[in-house]
Amino acid sequence: MPSSPYMSYFNGKRILITGASGYLATKLVSSLAGVPCAIIRLSRNKTLSPVKGKFTISNLNGDIRDSKVWKLAIDKKLDIIYHFSGQSSVYKAEEDPFADLENNVFPMLRMLESCRDLDCKPIIVFAGTETEVGMHETLPVNETFTDHPITLYDLHKLMAENYLKLFCRQGYINGVSLRLANVYGPGPKPKNSDRGVLNQMIRKALAGDPLTIYGTGKFTRDYIFIDDVIDAFLSVPMNSSQMNGRHFIIGSGVGNSVAQAINLVADRVREKKGASVLVKHVPAPSNLSPIESRNFIADCEEFKQVTGWKPKYSLEKGIDLTLEKYSSDVTE
Repeated sequence: MPSSPYMSYFNGKRILITGASGYLATKLVSSLAGVPCAIIRLSRNKTLSPVKGKFTISNLNGDIRDSKVWKLAIDKKLDIIYHFSGQSSVYKAEEDPFADLENNVFPMLRMLESCRDLDCKPIIVFAGTETEVGMHETLPVNETFTDHPITLYDLHKLMAENYLKLFCRQGYINGVSLRLANVYGPGPKPKNSDRGVLNQMIRKALAGDPLTIYGTGKFTRDYIFIDDVIDAFLSVPMNSSQMNGRHFIIGSGVGNSVAQAINLVADRVREKKGASVLVKHVPAPSNLSPIESRNFIADCEEFKQVTGWKPKYSLEKGIDLTLEKYSSDVTE
């Protein structure tokens, strides 16, 4: 877990975390274990894993599409909301646009309306995605780039973000959106196969399965380790007055092609475990989303200047730490 210079800010704070059984939420809760604060975990999952720490934990089970759930979750004593819940598959969004709208846009609006109606003004930190910006030939990408989403998923994420910004401009809440690059590192398995691809490749390599690359794997990605991402989320609340109503790009600032990243996984397994891993190139499936053909590198200078945050983990180090964790999980 990151040792954040912002941790003391959370002493005594009341924090609501949505999507509490998910990747970001579980890591964030674990990172706050040493802080005497109050955390409310909101999830559809009725069996959230117990967590020990100096904090107090309460769990709220409910569907964030239901406005009644937000009335229960939000009160005037709430200091911070980390909004991580939502549908996360590009492909599921295409299959059922209305369901994606209901899962990724309506909950944001209902949360914001509840804050306004209850006269509650927390700091809301939203997990966005770098793909909201669409396809740009110029790299690296920063906050000045014009958004041109090319998928329904990204359009809906942008809509949710714009609702957040609107309510910030109207003075009802304080809010910030962090648009995340390709996050990887130890944590729960994603529900959707198009998420956490690098983690999937690490698990496959440890199991002795071949790793596959679509086509040449030439497209550039910005892979950022989960601990760096959590540190970024922790840095927001105490700096929110300078960030209110804005979005920020969060990535490592380093580009690697998909092929380079997957081959690095194979190399690190070979180095750490002495096991040979086959890497093969296969034709891309016919239904592959056009967003997969993007190139992306994050320019995080604005976020760094405001918060003092900076990524600490190289891709090689992050892969090694993930290998270590997944290997221990297998042997336990």
